[in-house]
Amino acid sequence: MKALSIIRGAAVAATIAASTAAFAIDNLKVMVPANPGGGWDSTGRALAAAMQSAGSVKSVQIDNKGGAAGTIGLAQFVNSSKGDPNAIMIGGMVMVGGIIQNKSAVDLSMVTPLARLTEEYLVVVVPASSPHKTMKDLLAAFKANPGSISWGGGSAGGSDHILAGMLANAVGVEGGKVNYVPFKGGGEAVSAVIGGHVAAGISGVSEFAQHIASGKMRALGVSAPAKQGAIPSLKEQGYDVVLGNWRGVFGAPGITTAQRDALIKAIEAGVKSKVWEESLKKNEWMNTWLAGDDYKKFIDSDVKRIGDILAGLGLGKK
Repeated sequence: MKALSIIRGAAVAATIAASTAAFAIDNLKVMVPANPGGGWDSTGRALAAAMQSAGSVKSVQIDNKGGAAGTIGLAQFVNSSKGDPNAIMIGGMVMVGGIIQNKSAVDLSMVTPLARLTEEYLVVVVPASSPHKTMKDLLAAFKANPGSISWGGGSAGGSDHILAGMLANAVGVEGGKVNYVPFKGGGEAVSAVIGGHVAAGISGVSEFAQHIASGKMRALGVSAPAKQGAIPSLKEQGYDVVLGNWRGVFGAPGITTAQRDALIKAIEAGVKSKVWEESLKKNEWMNTWLAGDDYKKFIDSDVKRIGDILAGLGLGKK
C-alpha cells in the first residue's frame, strides 16, 4: 500500500508539472519602444526575468525600437503583431503624451490593455542656492512672473512637462506661459539644476535622490498622494496635484479575451515572484497592479486627462 501511495503521489506531481508546463508561454516576444537603458527597457527586462523565474514563460525575445516617445515601436507592434497571443509591449504615460504631441496615426486603442505594473512619483527640486525655500515660495514667484521660473525636465510633452502644466493649473497660470526647458538625458537635467541654469527641476524621485541627499538640491514637493520619506507631497501643501509616471503592458491587436486573460495570468505570476519584488526595491518603483478591463478604463481616463493638460500647454490638439 505504501508503494502504491508513492506511485500515486509521483503521478499527481507529474500531472501538476505537465499542467504548469502546458500553460507556460514557449517564447514571449517583448516590444520595448525605447532604446536600451531607459525606464521602459529596465521594466521590460525585469518583467521578463520575473516571468521566467515564475515559470510562466520559457524563453523571451526582446526587441528595442526607440524614438518619438514610443510611437515608432507602437506602430511596429500594431503592424507586425496582430493576433499574436505571445507578443506584448511595454508602455506608459510618456507614450500617451507622445501619441498626442506627435499626432501619431497609431494609438493605444489599437492594442490590448493587459496590466499596469508600476508608478514612479515625480519630485520638484531647486538648487541648494535657490532663494525659494518652499513650494509656496516657488509657486508664488511663478504666479507673479511665469516666465521668470524655468522648469527643467525630460522631453517636451513628457511626465515632467505634464507636472509643470498641472502646477500651472493649480495656481491659475496659463499653461502656454510655462517656461519649460527639456533635456535629452537625466545627467543634463541634473547639471542644469545644480548649476542654477534652471530655477527648478522635475524628475522621478530616484533620478534626483542622491543629489537631494548630498544637499546639492532641495526637494520642495513630491507628486505622490502623501509624503514620501522626508519630502512633503504637493497635495498636503495645498495643491491638488497627484501624478504617477505609470508603466504597463499591452497585448497585440486582435487577440481573443481568452488569450488576453492567459497573458494577464502569466504576467501576474511574474509580478508575484521574488525576482520582481527585488526589482521594485532596486528601482524604487511603486507596485500599482491593475489588470484587464479596469486597466483599460484607467487608460481611457488618462488619455483624456493628459490630452487636456497638453492642450493647455500648447501641445497637441486644442
